[in-house]
Amino acid sequence: MNFVAMDFETVSPKRYSACSLALTIVRNNQVADEFYSLIKPDTEFNWRNVQIHGIHEEDVVDAPSFPEIWQVINPFFQTNQLIVAHNAPFDNGVLKSCLEHYELQRTHYLTLDTVRSSRKFFPEFENHKLDTVCTHLGIELNHHHNALDDSLACANILLYEANNFGAEQLKPFVRMIN
Repeated sequence: MNFVAMDFETVSPKRYSACSLALTIVRNNQVADEFYSLIKPDTEFNWRNVQIHGIHEEDVVDAPSFPEIWQVINPFFQTNQLIVAHNAPFDNGVLKSCLEHYELQRTHYLTLDTVRSSRKFFPEFENHKLDTVCTHLGIELNHHHNALDDSLACANILLYEANNFGAEQLKPFVRMIN
């Protein structure tokens, strides 16, 4: 399998308030590369969000803006590329909102939500939060709500599902983002 696992953290309830992004690139069923960056948002920080991920305003003072990050990551978001996220509606929504907010061209790509696939394959789990799924599957998750650790955990969940249930069983979960 080839795919990219994506995870955003935000500074407020506003979806365009991304403050960090991670991509874990999987090629031939192996983690091949990782991308991580803090992002300087142009919105106020909400204490609740800071409490979740621990990223403060002073941490992103010298970070690139989302448009600068987009120049680097844009090639990963192509029509035939699978982008995976745990709770994909959130992460895809952050990406879409950032693109709209900064008036950048929207992109089309394939997406899969590992929350949905985990519910199907593991209905016995008490919930399907990232840390819960990782615990049950024996997947390492050192710093939950650190975008890089979360994207790596998400990638490992999909690899586990593909290895144990087959890639064909994952196809019904794939959607196109327009």
